[in-house]
Amino acid sequence: MQSSNLAGTLTLCRRAGRLAVGYDQVKESVQKTDAFLILLAQDVSPKTAERVRFLAAGDGLPVYELPFSMDEMEQLLGKRIGVTAVADRGFAGSLLKKLEELSGR
Repeated sequence: MQSSNLAGTLTLCRRAGRLAVGYDQVKESVQKTDAFLILLAQDVSPKTAERVRFLAAGDGLPVYELPFSMDEMEQLLGKRIGVTAVADRGFAGSLLKKLEELSGR
């Protein structure tokens, strides 16, 4: 149930045009200081995850792993992706809250 709420919020964020998808768009979003949160698919490559965490560390951006694979992300967002950036403070806060609830924090 909670992961479906997370999926719904993520889909809504994409429809609102507030989600950068793929490493290049995420990097651009971080450089333009548009990003508030970076999300990784469960099965993103370790090299990509390392590059994203390094990129985010410079701006102190939170990076979370989603409970979805890249194939599941494709079903949700219409594109097979391993990394996304949320470019809206409200969506980022909502997604963070849902992720923390899922992880039991």
